[in-house]
Amino acid sequence: MAKVIVDRVKCVSLGVCESLAPAIFEVTDAGELELLTDGDIDDENLEAVRAAVAGCPTEALTLVED
Repeated sequence: MAKVIVDRVKCVSLGVCESLAPAIFEVTDAGELELLTDGDIDDENLEAVRAAVAGCPTEALTLVED
């Protein structure tokens, strides 16, 4: 199983990840990125999360795959 890690220092909550993987990421009304999972990524959402990690303009996301 894969796990996504958010670097809260780098993240500026632009919402690119939310647009690419809305089942995993959400930018709250307060402007903070929230993970909609405990960080574990199932196979169904893995490709979307890979796209979100690659598309993050601040490189705040890391995907660790086993």
